[in-house]
Amino acid sequence: MNNIFEKEKELFISTYKRIPLEIVKGEGVYLYDKEGNKYLDFFSGLAVNALGYAHPAVNEAISDQISKYIHLSNYFITEPQIRFAEKLIKYSGMSGVFLSNSGTEANEGVIKIIRKVKGKDKKIYTFTGGFHGRTYGALTLTASEKYQQGFEPLLQNIGYIKFNDSEDLLAKVDSNTAAIFIEFIQGEGGIFPASGEFVKNIEKLRKEFSFLLVADEIQCGLGRTGKAFAYEYYNVKPDIVVVAKSVGGGLPLGAFLVSEELKDILTAGNHGTTFGGNPVACAAGNVILEKVFEEGLLTRVKENGEYLIDLLSKLKEEFPKDIKEVRGKGYMIGIEHNYECSKLVEQFRDRKTLVNCTNQNVIRILPPLIAEKEHINFFISTYREILKEMNQ
Repeated sequence: MNNIFEKEKELFISTYKRIPLEIVKGEGVYLYDKEGNKYLDFFSGLAVNALGYAHPAVNEAISDQISKYIHLSNYFITEPQIRFAEKLIKYSGMSGVFLSNSGTEANEGVIKIIRKVKGKDKKIYTFTGGFHGRTYGALTLTASEKYQQGFEPLLQNIGYIKFNDSEDLLAKVDSNTAAIFIEFIQGEGGIFPASGEFVKNIEKLRKEFSFLLVADEIQCGLGRTGKAFAYEYYNVKPDIVVVAKSVGGGLPLGAFLVSEELKDILTAGNHGTTFGGNPVACAAGNVILEKVFEEGLLTRVKENGEYLIDLLSKLKEEFPKDIKEVRGKGYMIGIEHNYECSKLVEQFRDRKTLVNCTNQNVIRILPPLIAEKEHINFFISTYREILKEMNQ
């Protein structure tokens, strides 16, 4: 009988470069393969598994909700949805929420709000290095030829500005601008934070031209950076906030949140979803929000993130020929190398540690938010061992 990887090639459209491990279970910050090997997971399902694997409170909430009902259409309102929405609004400071299945779907809904408020002729801007999804609207928002090539024509009146380039920003944004989408810390682009000066210029232009500011917090939100949302580092209040990834505890769930002024823009029939706000996913999401915001996890991520960045900075000093820069906040960190880093990922994996490479030469660290200093120390020790071996 063919193994799982041969079966995958036989059955699936080849859109993923699979990791050559057959995972059979996860527990805490670890994954276990078919051979019984234990791996420290330091990219946590690409920032999805905030509480790691098989968290008892998440599992209990899912099991409890499944025993009642798994799905109702959105013609019904469910108690898990209400509790989840209340928490999201409380911790974001926004006024209204729409629940989706994913971040890319949430961004599609946001485009509709912008068009309805600002009209079809005004321009939406995003930034180079950003990533907003793969459906047509979200793909158009993603200023990357790598993702867009071959899928043209894309949506009209969406333009791109060089990230952290105030000159390009000031040259393009004007009275014809409908909105700006921004990841305050870019994930897929290589863990690049927006500069303080750049954000100040966005705010200055926002006051002048009254465009909508959309914070894409799909990867950098919900405690990952040591604050509830990355935009809080900049003392900014967006008009719209988009969340997904970790918010469903590993189940498909996303949302966009809007200010009071935008709460009634979409009306019955303007937008909808079959599975968005699924009660089982919302039950899991309630546990995530409780653990992150009500049980001190946010503070631990901030403290442990500073500890991790300090150790990585010392590693950079120790291996300056290898490590060019360390960037990020909390548990969202990029280590830029002076060379392509896919082989580094393999070397980590050989030492039972899972990391991710993005933007060709950046090791992206997205640990579960429950990761402790002992896990950080193991990761740093492994990193040092690899770099020492490479420099022999």
